[in-house]
Amino acid sequence: MKRVLALVLALCLALSLAACGGGNSTSQPSGSTAGGSSSAADAVLSEEITIKFANYALLEDGYTEFWEGVKSGFETQYPNITIEWVTAPYGEITNQVINMAGGGDMVDIMFGELDWIPTLEDAGLTVPVTSVLTEEYLADFYPSVLDSCRVNGEIYGLPMYISPFILYYNKDLFEQAGLDPNTPPTTYDEMLTMAESLSKLTTADGNPVYPFGQTTASVAVSGAALTGMVYNFGGTVLDENGQLATGNQGFKDAFTMLHTLDQKGYNPQNSKLKDLRQLFATGQLAMYYDQSWGFNGVSSINPDAASFTASAPALKGGSGNGASILQGQVLLYMDNGDLQREACRLLTEYMLTEDVLVDYITNITPAYPAKQSMANMELNPVLQGAASSIDNLSSAPFVAAQADLNLELCTLAQAVTVSGTDVDTAIASFEQTASGMLG
Repeated sequence: MKRVLALVLALCLALSLAACGGGNSTSQPSGSTAGGSSSAADAVLSEEITIKFANYALLEDGYTEFWEGVKSGFETQYPNITIEWVTAPYGEITNQVINMAGGGDMVDIMFGELDWIPTLEDAGLTVPVTSVLTEEYLADFYPSVLDSCRVNGEIYGLPMYISPFILYYNKDLFEQAGLDPNTPPTTYDEMLTMAESLSKLTTADGNPVYPFGQTTASVAVSGAALTGMVYNFGGTVLDENGQLATGNQGFKDAFTMLHTLDQKGYNPQNSKLKDLRQLFATGQLAMYYDQSWGFNGVSSINPDAASFTASAPALKGGSGNGASILQGQVLLYMDNGDLQREACRLLTEYMLTEDVLVDYITNITPAYPAKQSMANMELNPVLQGAASSIDNLSSAPFVAAQADLNLELCTLAQAVTVSGTDVDTAIASFEQTASGMLG
């Protein structure tokens, strides 16, 4: 599939360039070392170059100013290089990039999600980051961060910043329930004990307070969150070869816990992350799992959220140690020749500095830095409690069918909650469907 599509894309691109007189000076032979050849390194500083940058965030409130600042700052530093935005809504940008490439108009760089890597790699579009960036530069990134971006041993995405799934909790609700707001739970058993007290609370207008939230709605990010929960319990979903590996106690324990939470009425059924953020922001949810940047959504609903929000690492369950999986917003690279790759290298090295990122990942998209040299940079205060999570990450293998597999994990979660199916039966059904997806 990938080879066929790659050949089709290459043919379309060649025909497109031929139709416009062989293209411009930015289309150079590939195959040089990372960052391009020495001649490309020299030429990129003098020739007129346009970087086509696919980025859905330009269309989202609160992010435009940062990205336009990146464009103006970079173009001031490199006057001969222009950034041309390619935009589409979050749910459409991947298809737009693939369709553009099929028509011979391939972007040079893309801002996207970690979970998009296998789709674009399988389509034959994205190239290993080592074809753009030097080994010396990559050595500054946390090894676990780069490992989380590997497909078949190659690194296909570069995180700008990162987050595990962390536990947010409401300090005010803890106090109201007679709990210590400075001592969040560290295990699922502790959480259940605290949840019993929290479940007795109501809001000022009489709405019940949910003690704990885990997203289970049918969207891909919910499947990633559920995978993180499996890892909390020491389980796995896939083995290192991308084959189904759910016959372990940790996998069963995670979905048994979801079943327990549902039976007790502790977890809002079939909720998306945005639903949990809404409940948390309005004081109707005491604890929930989210990516670090989810706090941006909470604070946009309730500007006072920082006064009651704190964070903690993911909970330990069963024989697990609370390990989580990495989430990150990444840069993906396409190969339009030496000059374009070299220009993308310069853009990457410009963006991924503390000077450029500090305000963004502190105040706009709360997150943790992906580079070791930025380990001491300022964090959003609500993230401090979960900072140790970065030292307890496990790499979840990627497969081409990742998005579909994530959705099937959501179906499993809904079976043991909304539908009330017993855990063993629901897992057996999941395994049958997922095996067919993986081939």
